[in-house]
Amino acid sequence: MSEGRLVQVFRSSRREHTYLFVDLSEGLARVPEALLLHFGQPEPALRLHLTPERRLAQAEAAAVLAAIAEHGFYLQVPPAPEARQHG
Repeated sequence: MSEGRLVQVFRSSRREHTYLFVDLSEGLARVPEALLLHFGQPEPALRLHLTPERRLAQAEAAAVLAAIAEHGFYLQVPPAPEARQHG
């Protein structure tokens, strides 16, 4: 199993099914202020040890870890609704 990092996940108070992943030790320090304004009050949702192999429902763990390392955060937004079929 590869090494990972301790991650804090915050739920958006403004946007349903929107989450912000950050390094637990850094918290929100590297998240841009403009993003936090749109995100709303971050509500703690989960803490986990994230490794590249871990399965996540909406994202690849390796991509989340890479974004946190490079930018200080990973923003998970809900998937786009599927196009409705006309019948």
